Amino acid sequence: MTMLIVGGSGFLGAELVRRAVAAGHTTSATYSSRPPMDSGQPATWHRLDLRNPDQLQGVLAEVHPQVVINASSGLADWAVTAEGPVRLALAAARSGSRLIHVSSDAVFSGRSRVPYDETRLPDPITPYGAAKAAAETGVRLLHADSVVARTSLIIGDGQSEHERTVHELAAGTRAGALFTDDIRCPIHVTDLADALLELAVLDARGIHHFGGADALSRHKLGVLIAGRDGLDASRLPTGLRAESPYPGPLDVRLDSRATQRKLSTRLRGAHEFLSPD
Repeated sequence: MTMLIVGGSGFLGAELVRRAVAAGHTTSATYSSRPPMDSGQPATWHRLDLRNPDQLQGVLAEVHPQVVINASSGLADWAVTAEGPVRLALAAARSGSRLIHVSSDAVFSGRSRVPYDETRLPDPITPYGAAKAAAETGVRLLHADSVVARTSLIIGDGQSEHERTVHELAAGTRAGALFTDDIRCPIHVTDLADALLELAVLDARGIHHFGGADALSRHKLGVLIAGRDGLDASRLPTGLRAESPYPGPLDVRLDSRATQRKLSTRLRGAHEFLSPD
């Protein structure tokens, strides 16, 4: 299968490239500013700015992908995070490519009953969440057969933003706190990449949730990371998001059971994939 990984130089994107190549897919990937330094992966790389429709059309015309997986992230930049995926969906639909668009649990406010299954309507309360929700709407409108893959905090083996934050907080080189009232369903990057690639070969469409099996706070997640990495968890400062100046959802537990039933890839919980054993 010919695949195009948009955002292939990012944390999730790089894992998708590695796994797609290992699975034998003909793999192309994009980067926004600079190609990855000696990725070691036999993938074809293309520069792509999702704000540039002509560049986007050119990449799709050159690659002719059967499946496009959008793992790009522009944070709260509306032009990239909201409008970019809409341009991508339109281009993919015109070229006859299937599209899997990676979204986020940030589309939910965390103010209503949990868990959140695929039937729940987005109600974002942050600029990033609003951009992600807008992208979902545009993608589904312009590419009827697309997949919207909502996920949660993505953890790796030391390389993720969340893991770096825990290390810096434990070392005292970063200010801040890990919230005890901010609940998510963290997922390991390899599980997420394998699940997305598995979904790519299935005749799937619509909204799918990809959260890990365990719901836990950002602080509890930090404690598990510290335990795995031999850090002093008692040095991790705690706080409440509800009392902080940083707005954001509180309890957002993704119900991923419907997606899990379609997959052979197991979406492990953080207690398992962060076990020090």
